[in-house]
Amino acid sequence: MDKELLAMLVCPLCNGKLKYDREAQELCCHYDGLAYPIQDGIPVMLPEEARVMDADEKLPISPGRKGEA
Repeated sequence: MDKELLAMLVCPLCNGKLKYDREAQELCCHYDGLAYPIQDGIPVMLPEEARVMDADEKLPISPGRKGEA
């Protein structure tokens, strides 16, 4: 994912910052709890196409949570 494009993209609902999940190929808004898919290198920024994140995914990962399952 292009870093310049990533810097310009915001959540379409709250205009908040998105976190890129390279492994899942998603852009995540932890405030709204939505994960927007990236398909063929193109972010799909439609709320109706986003996946609702579970409670554990919404929480920021702190150093104390590393390695917890």
